Amino acid sequence: MNKMDSSANDRVTWIISPSIAARSDVFVIESVSCKEVLKSWRYSLFAHEWLDERGAVKKFAELKEKEQLKQRDVLTALKTSAPLEQPVLGIGINDEIEIGAGRAVFLTLCAEGFQTIPVYLPKSCLGEFTKFLA
Repeated sequence: MNKMDSSANDRVTWIISPSIAARSDVFVIESVSCKEVLKSWRYSLFAHEWLDERGAVKKFAELKEKEQLKQRDVLTALKTSAPLEQPVLGIGINDEIEIGAGRAVFLTLCAEGFQTIPVYLPKSCLGEFTKFLA
């Protein structure tokens, strides 16, 4: 991938996540800054699976096998122009970002150098995402 690519919208064909399909009226699609989301998500209980101690996405060899498989699937989809499920973000208990559906997609795209990614955000807490929007 050309590390100069800034937006996933330019290279990815998106499909709706099954978790959103039945309730798409309560979500909105917005582009978020990968850098800002990762800064917040590093405090999530799940971040250790994908992020190193600096808050960067781990290299492939550092991921557990289960996560490697997910990342490999995303990388294959990128290479073949296969559609990817659009990630879903929310706000966690401690007011940090949580990545719901599409975690592997979001984090793999971040690792590949994308700077912004369009995601589903709940309309009910859109105001809390202002600093994460691209």
